[in-house]
Amino acid sequence: MDRKIKTIAIAAVCITTAIASSFTAKADEGMWMIHAINSALEKKMQERGLELSANEIYNADAEGATISDAIVSLDFGCTGSIISDKGLLITNHHCAYGDVHSLSTDEHNYLEEGFWAMEADEEIHIKGKNVLFLKRVIDVTDEVKTIREEAKKQGTPIGGRKLSFILEKKYSTETGYEASLASMWKGSRYYIALYEVYSDIRLVAAPPVSIAAFGGDIDNWEWPQHKGDFALYRVYTSPEGRPAKEYSESNIPLNPKKKLDISLEGYRPGDYTMVIGYPGRTDRYSSSFDLDYSTRVSLPISNAIRKQKMDIIRRWMETDPSIRLLYSDFFFSLSNVQELNEGQVLCNNRFKVKEAKELQEQQMQEWIDASPERKAQWGDLIPSMADKFSRIEDIKRNSVIYRETLVSGSAISRFVNRINNLRNEMLRRQGFSGRKPLNGQPPKEEIECCCRHRFCGIEYPSIKVNLMKELERYDFDVERDLFRNSVVNYYTLLDRRWMTDFQKEMLERFTSDGKADLNGIADYLWENSFLTEKERMDKFIHEEHTMEEYYADPIFKFFNMHITVFNNAIAKTEGENDLLSLKTEYTRALYQMREDKGIPQAPDANSTMRITYGTVGELEPYDAVMTSWRTTPEGILEKYEPQSYEFNLDERQKTLLETKDWGRWGFNENRKSDKAQMYVDFLTDNDITGGNSGSPVLNSRGELIGLAFDGNKESLSSDAAYISGYNKCVCVDIRYILWVRDRYAGMDRIISELGI
Repeated sequence: MDRKIKTIAIAAVCITTAIASSFTAKADEGMWMIHAINSALEKKMQERGLELSANEIYNADAEGATISDAIVSLDFGCTGSIISDKGLLITNHHCAYGDVHSLSTDEHNYLEEGFWAMEADEEIHIKGKNVLFLKRVIDVTDEVKTIREEAKKQGTPIGGRKLSFILEKKYSTETGYEASLASMWKGSRYYIALYEVYSDIRLVAAPPVSIAAFGGDIDNWEWPQHKGDFALYRVYTSPEGRPAKEYSESNIPLNPKKKLDISLEGYRPGDYTMVIGYPGRTDRYSSSFDLDYSTRVSLPISNAIRKQKMDIIRRWMETDPSIRLLYSDFFFSLSNVQELNEGQVLCNNRFKVKEAKELQEQQMQEWIDASPERKAQWGDLIPSMADKFSRIEDIKRNSVIYRETLVSGSAISRFVNRINNLRNEMLRRQGFSGRKPLNGQPPKEEIECCCRHRFCGIEYPSIKVNLMKELERYDFDVERDLFRNSVVNYYTLLDRRWMTDFQKEMLERFTSDGKADLNGIADYLWENSFLTEKERMDKFIHEEHTMEEYYADPIFKFFNMHITVFNNAIAKTEGENDLLSLKTEYTRALYQMREDKGIPQAPDANSTMRITYGTVGELEPYDAVMTSWRTTPEGILEKYEPQSYEFNLDERQKTLLETKDWGRWGFNENRKSDKAQMYVDFLTDNDITGGNSGSPVLNSRGELIGLAFDGNKESLSSDAAYISGYNKCVCVDIRYILWVRDRYAGMDRIISELGI
C-alpha cells in the first residue's frame, strides 16, 4: 500500500460544546511566559505532578542556576539545551539541516552519511550561527507609556521601531547584554528580554537522514513516527570564558552556568511533562474574519501552487542524486510548510474553529455593549472588521497569486532582486534614491546616470560575487520547469486587470484562435533572457552594459511589477481605520475582556521563552481509532522499504535493529519480563508550535527525557486555537538518541562527557 495515501476523512459529527470550550483557557493550554509563573499556575502544574517550585524553573535573582539557564535559542529559529559541562548543546536534526546541507558535497554527503566529530578538532564552526542565553525579563509597560506620552506632548508620535531602538539601546548599554523588546497582546504589555550571545558554535554530530528523518515528508505531521530527530553542537567561549563573537582556534568550550540532567528512567501514560523553548508565532487572538480568509482563500491558493512546485522538484530529485543534494534543504523547508498549511485548512474546517471564534465575538460584543466606555472605544470594532475584509478580499487574493508565482515561484525572482541590488547601489553612489517601485520605465535621470556610469563588474564586486554564488544553489533545468509552472499559474489565476502592459502584450502575442499558449510565453521569456543561463549571466554582469539594456531584458520586463501595487490598492480601499489597526484593537479588547473575567491567558507566541506543561498520553485521532503513546524500533522495520528514499536503512542500522542490540540503553517495559525494550518517539499534550523544535521535554523533576520535534496532523489548527484532546507534541526519546550515538555511531567521547 502506498504510504502517501493517508486517511484524511473528516468526521461527520463534531462535538460542538467541546470545540467551543477549547477557547476557554485550560491548565494544559498556553505557552506561558517563563518569568510569569504565578502562584496559581505553579499550583496547577504541581497538581499535575511537578515536583519543583516556580523559582527552580526561572529566577533571575537566584544565586545559583535554574532550569531556564540551560535552555537556549538558536537565532530565534529553534530551541536547544545544554547537556554537559563542556558546552554540548542538543537540538533537532531538522534545526541543523541547513548547516549539515551546507557542509555536504557529492564526495561527503553528511545528510545521507551522518556527521560525527570523533575528536574535538573535528568539530566544524558554523559561520553566522548564534546561541542566545536568556538572562532576565523586565516588564517595561509603564516605561513605554511614559515615552509615548512625552512624544505625544512634543507632537512627535513614536512608532514601534523607534520605541524598540530607544529601549533596546538603553538596556543594552546599562547591562552589557543584547536587549530585545517584545510586545504582548498587541501592545497591552511590553517586556525587555536580555540575552548573552555566543557566536562560535560548532557542529558535533548529526545522524543520517535515514535515522533523523526516517519517513521523510510522508510521515511529517503524522503519528506514529519513528524519527531520531537530534543533532549536537558545542558552544565555545573566548580563552577568558567570555562570549566569543567569532571563531578562533584559541576559543574553549563553554563552562555553563547550568546543564540539564538526563533521566534514563523513562515515562508512562499520565506522567507529568513540561517543554521550555522559544515558540515562534501563534495567532490565537485572531478574529473569525482572519481565519475565514486564510482557510477559504489564501491557503488553498498557496497550497495548490506549492504542491505543484514540490512535484516538479521531487521528480528531478528522484532522477539525479546531485540535484537531490542541491535542492534537499529547500525542498525540506517547502514540504514542512506545505503540509502544515494543508493541515490547517483541514483542521480549521473539521474542528469548526471559525464557528467557535464567531461565538467568542458574540460574547465580546455583549461585553463591549455592557459598558459606555467600552462601547465608545470598541462599539463598531467587529462590524468594521467584517466590512474591511469583505472589501479587500479580491485584492488580497490576487496578491497571494502574485507572491506565489512571480515572487516565490522560481529562483528567477531572486536573480532579478540581486541585479536590482546592483542597480540600486550604483544609483545610490551617484546620488539617486534607488529603491523605487519597479512599475513602468525608470525616471529619465536614472537612465542618463546609468548610461554615464556603466554596469561594470569591477565597481561592485561584492554584489556580483553574491549573485554568482546564488547561481550555484540552483539547477537551471529545474528552474526552467518551475518558471514555466509559475507563468502558467500567473496567467491562469490572476485577474487580468492586475497585469502590466508587457504581460498583456505577451498574452496577445501568443494567443491564436482564442487559445493562449502559456507554455510558449514561458519558453520565449526563458530563451531570450540573460538571467536564465549561467554563462550568459556571468558574461552580462562582467561586461559593460547600460541599465537600458537591462530594462530591455524580457524577463525583467515581465517581472516589472511590485507588491506595492496591491498594498496601495488595499490602502485606497480601506480608507480610515486600516485593517492592521482594527486587528490590534481586536486583540486588546479580547485581552481586556478575559482580564475582566479573570480568565488565565498567555500571549501569542513571539519567539520569547515560554513554558508549557502536560502529560504523556495516547491519541484518538478519529472516532474508534486509538493510537499508542509511544513507538518502538519494530515500527521502523515494519516501514522499511529498501527502494524508498524515505523509508530506507543502511546495513548497520538494519542489523542493530534486527538484533535488538540496545546495549545499556535498553529497559524492561514490563517489570515481570527480562526482555529489553527501546522506545523511539512518544506523545505528550504539551502546547507547542514552530520554534519549539529542539525544545527539551522534561519530567516532573526537570530532567531531560526527550526532545520536541513535531506536532500531529490533528493539531494543525493550533496557531489559531488549542483543541483539547487533539493537540499533541511528538517527541524523540533521549534513550534512543543515546543509543544512536553509542551503538550506531560509536561516539564514546560524547557518552563519557555526559557522565551517565
